Amino acid sequence: MELGLEGKVVLVTGGAKGIGEAITRSFAAEGAIPVIMGRNRDEAAQLIDELRNNGGQVAAEHVEMTDLRELQAAVGRVLDSHGHIDVVVNNAAMNDSVDLTAGPDAFRASLERNLVHVYALVHYCLAALKDSCGTIVNIGSKVAETGQGGTSGYAAAKGGLNGLTREWAVDLGRFGIRVNAVIPAEVMTPMYQRWIQTLPDPEATLAQITSTIPFGRRFTTAQEIADAVVFTASPRSSHTTGQILYVDGGYTHLDRAATIRDLGE
Repeated sequence: MELGLEGKVVLVTGGAKGIGEAITRSFAAEGAIPVIMGRNRDEAAQLIDELRNNGGQVAAEHVEMTDLRELQAAVGRVLDSHGHIDVVVNNAAMNDSVDLTAGPDAFRASLERNLVHVYALVHYCLAALKDSCGTIVNIGSKVAETGQGGTSGYAAAKGGLNGLTREWAVDLGRFGIRVNAVIPAEVMTPMYQRWIQTLPDPEATLAQITSTIPFGRRFTTAQEIADAVVFTASPRSSHTTGQILYVDGGYTHLDRAATIRDLGE
């Protein structure tokens, strides 16, 4: 399917590893120009070299997302280099375990890491997105819907992201700008792998989590998240806005009974 993304400039925050890397790769494969935004300079450089060697167009802006002046300057550089911004993918986030005992300062910092920069980036890109009738895709988390325990800051930020998705869809529709969210649940990323390895019995924990995913009893792949993001951002999804799309094998919303039987029986 031709997605109509050739030459589109796509900002992907946290686009050098994990889900962000898969999103960057998928946009490049469609002929878009992904711009990796984040602080992982070495990972970004390696990914850029690989994609360019394979004929892809890709760029990077080394930026600390919580430094809003730095973020604004990075957006300016993208516009200077490319002349337009067509898609913003707000992917950068960290499940930072800021719970109720951490205190207000830690909670505020968690919101800075996980939500404030999302608002700021879209604010700085707004004029360009209006010019291009662009698209915004927010990467959320099932934690906003289900809770997790021990992560008040992250849960609040991801709940806020869902709210902004719908609010911005209302605000920006008159400019031809579509806004949607894609929600992963259990995806095996380097960050997830590191977390699993901190547990007393990583293999048993992984098997237990996998058994609770109704469709296929497997983790969602980063590529499956990326495919949903790229399609949602593309003109082939031209009448889709304000939607919160769960790409999670049924983890978030299917009846818990589905975790103890095979679907389709």
